[in-house]
Amino acid sequence: MAKERFQSFGLATPPALDVIPADEAVALLKSGKATRNALLAYGNGRSYGDSCQNEAGMVVDMRPLDRIRAFNAETGVIEAEAGVLLSEIIAHAAPYGFFPAVVPGTQFVTLGGAIANDVHGKNHHRRGTFGCHVESFTLLRSDGRTHYCSATDNERLFAATIGGMGLTGLILSASIRLMRVPSLDIVETATPFRDLGEFFELAEAADQANEYVVAWIDQLAGGHGRGRGLLFTGNHAEHGSHVALRAGGNLSVPFQPPFNVLNRPFLTAFNAAYRWKKGRSTAPRQVGYQGFFFPLDGVGNWNRLYGPNGLFQHQSVVPEDVARRAVPALLAAAKRAGQGSFLTVLKRFGSIRSPALLSFPRPGFTLTLDFPNRGRATLALLKELDHITVEAGGAVNPYKDARMGDDVFAASFPEWQCLEAIRDPGFMSSFWARTAKKLEAGCGAAEAAE
Repeated sequence: MAKERFQSFGLATPPALDVIPADEAVALLKSGKATRNALLAYGNGRSYGDSCQNEAGMVVDMRPLDRIRAFNAETGVIEAEAGVLLSEIIAHAAPYGFFPAVVPGTQFVTLGGAIANDVHGKNHHRRGTFGCHVESFTLLRSDGRTHYCSATDNERLFAATIGGMGLTGLILSASIRLMRVPSLDIVETATPFRDLGEFFELAEAADQANEYVVAWIDQLAGGHGRGRGLLFTGNHAEHGSHVALRAGGNLSVPFQPPFNVLNRPFLTAFNAAYRWKKGRSTAPRQVGYQGFFFPLDGVGNWNRLYGPNGLFQHQSVVPEDVARRAVPALLAAAKRAGQGSFLTVLKRFGSIRSPALLSFPRPGFTLTLDFPNRGRATLALLKELDHITVEAGGAVNPYKDARMGDDVFAASFPEWQCLEAIRDPGFMSSFWARTAKKLEAGCGAAEAAE
């Protein structure tokens, strides 16, 4: 049997070599003997970049912490250990008429990972980020102490841990508020748009009228079809299922092919077929929640289709007042580079503030692009996308990143030093080492020169 590889989902960064089970990590931390930069929690490996890797130390396999401890069927507050998957929370709460207020694009994230990455979904304009619905959590730090954190208890640790990429300690368990829904099913509408200008005209009204809104862009379309796509809206159906389906589909990619299957000819054909299938009718249709929220979960190990070099995901957010210029510029840069994105998603972030010290979502429009890793050519494109984003006053998502420079991180998150100040010295990630710690070293050198 092949040894399990603790990799990021993008498969473009080296796997973790040193892995420690959660119970051993807890014992080590409680003893107060954890060394500097020794640990980092690893949930279910759905982060695309190296924020879930710790090249300098060990990663902690959190999946054994998988118990749901309590659920209040009146209030929708659920308490669970950090390794519980979102799919398991959905299955537990659905019969009582509750659903997570915020879900990302996969249900196979752990509770601890959802908090540490302050994940967002298709309803940021209505519900904010995942962190907005965290009641409390317990955090074990390398001084051996366990801290109960909430908006009123250990407030600084609470804010720093939400969106803190696992750098403030080990989340052991958490309580979150779910939202009451009439059913799990979604009434979905797909509205075709001819170009980005038409999308922007539709976006605000769609947000005002719907719980969930997201757009798919045919990134490879040229000529008169440039910027075309489909605007999906959704709301929970008044009458539908309250039973969670078995997580995942029947299809799986059994091995990693020696080349990228998702090449340009495939993507061109796929985009045309997808646009025809989803956009042929604008009438509302009732669909299952898994197909609406987690379409890619239906194919196990789909990331293997990118071949041995993996993929990079680039997610940016730009302010609303410059989005009509910046979003087309981002798409044009990718097209000039001849790079095809398998999944290109555009949506609007609202103004609901996260309780997190660092959080990626902010008012504006966010664009997500997936690129096969073609080495220097792809890295050069990603650097250009970073430049366009930062010049527009936007930010690049660190939770999905595997290569951004420290300058881009500082421009995206000028408050990074606040997290560094409260970071547990026993915890480190490969991402933090190549961005924040490099910035800190530069600051120290500058001060010494003065």
